Amino acid sequence: MDNGASSYRRYLDGDKEAFDPIMQEYFDGLIFFINRYVSDPVVSEDIAIDVFADLIIHPKRYNFSVSLKTYLYMLGRSFALNYLKRVKRVKINDISEHYDLCSDEPAPPDVIIKNDGKRKLYNAIENLPSEMKTAVYLTYFEGMSYIEVASVMKKNKKAVDNLLYRAKKELAAILGENGREYI
Repeated sequence: MDNGASSYRRYLDGDKEAFDPIMQEYFDGLIFFINRYVSDPVVSEDIAIDVFADLIIHPKRYNFSVSLKTYLYMLGRSFALNYLKRVKRVKINDISEHYDLCSDEPAPPDVIIKNDGKRKLYNAIENLPSEMKTAVYLTYFEGMSYIEVASVMKKNKKAVDNLLYRAKKELAAILGENGREYI
């Protein structure tokens, strides 16, 4: 599925079943992304539903010039920021809350070391400025290209490249020499 565009074309051509794979593919990631802005999983899910509803209600807005995933994340960001304007609060969620880094079961030492390294990396990412954090998340956790990240963040590709370069430098400074293997 070329980033959902082919399924969306089928949906536009009348195949109502073609929308289900789009929802399955992007819904959870979109909720997670929106939650970084609004810090409320229930509101994030509502906003994600609104994004998909907008895609259904206004089919001509998506012009296939960017991937469907990028378009959905652009809408998600826009809807989240509009929500924040309405409620007059701005707070980015702690990314480490969304990762199962700790378990009740005893783990072998190598798993503990690996999880400790992940925990340090996620904590270091949380210490980055908001724009760097968003660029890192979209690039490395969502697998978006620099151009797609630039579209979502409303920046040019060079600005995203610079944000990621500075983020890597800051992460290296925060994590020190032992953290280089995680960057």
